[in-house]
Amino acid sequence: MRAFYSVVANSLAASLTNTFVWFAVTFWVYLQTKSVIATSVMAGIYLATVAVSGFFLGSVVDRYRKKTAMIISGVLSLALYVLALVIYLVTPESEFANASGINLWIFIILILMGAITGNIRSIALSTVVTIMIPEEGRDKANGLVGTANGVSFLAASIFSGLVIGFLGIFWMLILALVLSVLVLVHLFTISIEEPEVVHTESHLDSIDIRGTIAVVAAVPGLFGLIFFNTFNNFLGGVYMSLMDAYGLSLVSVQVWGVLWGFLSLGFIVGGLVVAKVGLGKSPLRTLFYSNILMWTVSIFFTIKASIVLLSAGLFVYMCLIPVVEASEQTILQKVIPPSRQGRVFGFAQSIEQAASPITAFMIGPIAKFIFIPFMTTGAGVDLIGTWFGTGTDRGLALLFSVTGVIGLIITLLAMQSGAYKKLSGFYKVPEKQIVD
Repeated sequence: MRAFYSVVANSLAASLTNTFVWFAVTFWVYLQTKSVIATSVMAGIYLATVAVSGFFLGSVVDRYRKKTAMIISGVLSLALYVLALVIYLVTPESEFANASGINLWIFIILILMGAITGNIRSIALSTVVTIMIPEEGRDKANGLVGTANGVSFLAASIFSGLVIGFLGIFWMLILALVLSVLVLVHLFTISIEEPEVVHTESHLDSIDIRGTIAVVAAVPGLFGLIFFNTFNNFLGGVYMSLMDAYGLSLVSVQVWGVLWGFLSLGFIVGGLVVAKVGLGKSPLRTLFYSNILMWTVSIFFTIKASIVLLSAGLFVYMCLIPVVEASEQTILQKVIPPSRQGRVFGFAQSIEQAASPITAFMIGPIAKFIFIPFMTTGAGVDLIGTWFGTGTDRGLALLFSVTGVIGLIITLLAMQSGAYKKLSGFYKVPEKQIVD
């Protein structure tokens, strides 16, 4: 367990560094260009790249020893950050004010690729749980991983803005390089005992998307779980895309920023609860119960224009996210052979994350042309305006509530599906695992 804790701590530091760099550069680009389009394009490219890259990064995890994969991740990130620093140093400051400048976007892409290669480590960490932790303790280990991810997100959210505000982009990059080197040095001191069974023999063919799909299809109901989580991410993208606009209609930007720092503690709390008590005998049932609670809360946390109600609802929502993620990871770690887990985790990441950029592009027009008019000048004013409220913010609030209703209905229907019953039964069989 000491070695596992060291791996988690090292991964936390690496995740913190990569998230910190990407957040900081996003803030810096907006301050330099004053372009909302530039930052929205950055977000879209980032989400799309995460979705596409899962297939390939997962194959790296399966192709090499897990520690080697983590080292590859760290070295690539470090090299890309160095190249980004070089671009920054050779480019006149005035050129970075142009949102369409070539050097600006070369700089952004280098930072993006440096952050994305860090996903090799996150995929590898899920497989390390399988290697280092007995099956009965994996749910709690996944909870600990969720806590680490929450800590990295919270710290990155806070420090990225402070560093850009007080030190600037140059010293942010220097700090990122120093942290990246320290993480690599520490990683070399960690020993991961890894049996040979987790390696694949192929090289260029190791991505093997067709084979990975076949392995997933061999587990009864597993595709259903992946598609269920994909749909949930699609709905969750509504909150990710529009919650800032709604929150800023209630409080100032300063209060909203501090509030998000507090709400991010929900990731940590949820992960700690799983690390302490586990997920119960049926992680799949826990996943669905968590979704029922999550979507029920989502129906009501914007029912009134109250920052207290919104904060309470969002905090519960954040606490449940690590529970859902740990549940899926625990299931995959049992039913998928270790030699294929990297690619399956990457495959699931690619499929599930693909929903987020789709939502980001769709939901803005839906809110602007349907829900906001409905609650400002449309029929909604007379139908529910007397108790729900009217205006732009209430249009967004109605959209959030409708999303919660859809999520709850889909969850209840999924629990009655054959896929749920098949996967639940398959998981309960002792030492059940398909053959690669």
